[in-house]
Amino acid sequence: MLSAEIIAIGSELLAPNRTDTNSLWLTERLNRLGIDVKLKTIVGDDDARLEELIKDAVKRSRVVITTGGLGPTEDDITRKVVARALGRRLTLDETVLAEIRARFQSFGVTMPERNSRQALVLDGSEVLPNPNGTAPGLYLEHAGCALALLPGPPRENQPMFENHVQARLEKLSGETRFARRVLRVAGMGESAVDEKIAPIYSQYENPQTTILFNSSEIEIHLRAHGRTEAEAESLLDDLSLKLEKELGNSVFSLRGETMEEVVGRRLAITGFTLAVAESCTGGLIAQRLTNVPGSSGYFIEGVVTYSNESKTRLLGVDKKLIRDHGAVSKEVARDMARGVRHRAKTDFGLAVTGIAGPGGGTEEKPVGLVYIALADAAHTEHKRFKLPGDRELVRWRASQAALDMLRRRLI
Repeated sequence: MLSAEIIAIGSELLAPNRTDTNSLWLTERLNRLGIDVKLKTIVGDDDARLEELIKDAVKRSRVVITTGGLGPTEDDITRKVVARALGRRLTLDETVLAEIRARFQSFGVTMPERNSRQALVLDGSEVLPNPNGTAPGLYLEHAGCALALLPGPPRENQPMFENHVQARLEKLSGETRFARRVLRVAGMGESAVDEKIAPIYSQYENPQTTILFNSSEIEIHLRAHGRTEAEAESLLDDLSLKLEKELGNSVFSLRGETMEEVVGRRLAITGFTLAVAESCTGGLIAQRLTNVPGSSGYFIEGVVTYSNESKTRLLGVDKKLIRDHGAVSKEVARDMARGVRHRAKTDFGLAVTGIAGPGGGTEEKPVGLVYIALADAAHTEHKRFKLPGDRELVRWRASQAALDMLRRRLI
């Protein structure tokens, strides 16, 4: 099985507001070829660190892909540093230089002389054409390692990989192919999930299982390899079926779908309609539901009743309930759910009220206290939650719990 690593080059990628999306896309493509990505690195425009990294990478990995640093400016250091790290010369390729000049001329512009450095080619490498930019890529094999130098912009490196690198690597990768799957679990903690399924997945070396916690759910990541993609998928089918059986209705997604997608699909299949009344979530549930294409077929109305007065005026919540129990209470949540269902004339009414914080909590009703209610024509149910986290997390987790409550009713 071939191992690979990806090196993203550029000091801008180390800024707190930038994400290296290239490595995500490349990992998915490499996995399709049966190549296992073992390491991803981001390095700034630092000659010494990049040189050290390249020297180590070609020793430990059979495939190394770099992105970025092929531009015309002084901080575009990839070519010269890779040449130094591998002990290879850089020479000016007149054909490449002519192509770059011609590209500038096609725009009616004279090529700046500094762009000529983009025509420098490592000895023994193949030039990878770039019809979407001025920076050609390079491909070479060095001491048993396949090395591809790609430009940074995705609109340039993705076509270059697909058209000029992918086929080369496919020949090297042999017969191994990967498949991945994500199961999503609601209403259980990470430890509880692992306690139930560890006796199952620990019996498998292939597929491999990883359990992750995100803001509102548990993700079970499965990865299998086989001689074909179909064989790998079959291995995933076998294990995921056993895990789903053990976890029951807590598994809401078998292919990585979001909660709102799962709920939306069930509503669409059953033909039921929904209206939502929100207080502490401020319209987040409605936003998530309407992010799903086709939601107009089942989502009828969303009402944000943030104040006590609006709960009474828009939903018909009894003022006495608010006075006696407070706006954050099971009684008010239930009346909100019934009220929004009656108002919108839908099959279901879903309501949430709570204290998202950071202020507003008391000893009796602390920050994170949330009541969720679900009403249909037959009856109304409610649940009480004490959700951890800051304001954003409490709101998100409340929306997830509300959607999960509806999902379980639809099952």
